[in-house]
Amino acid sequence: MELVVRFFALYRERAGRSTIPVQLPEGATVADLTSELRRQFPRLAPPEVQIVAAVNADYAGPETLLRDGDDICLIPPVSGG
Repeated sequence: MELVVRFFALYRERAGRSTIPVQLPEGATVADLTSELRRQFPRLAPPEVQIVAAVNADYAGPETLLRDGDDICLIPPVSGG
């Protein structure tokens, strides 16, 4: 299946682009997607940082199943006060 991944803020800077198409097998989850993106972009996030994803504008946990054509946004950690 083909997905569209959008990178925001720090992730966009580290990936060097704002969007990327990603091919994954049917039945893939958000965890599978983030593993693939970490492989493609080793500097995206340290291993101890959980990458937060939104699928079709809704926050999604690692176990969320993905479907062909899903729009995925990766949201980096936010800090401040």
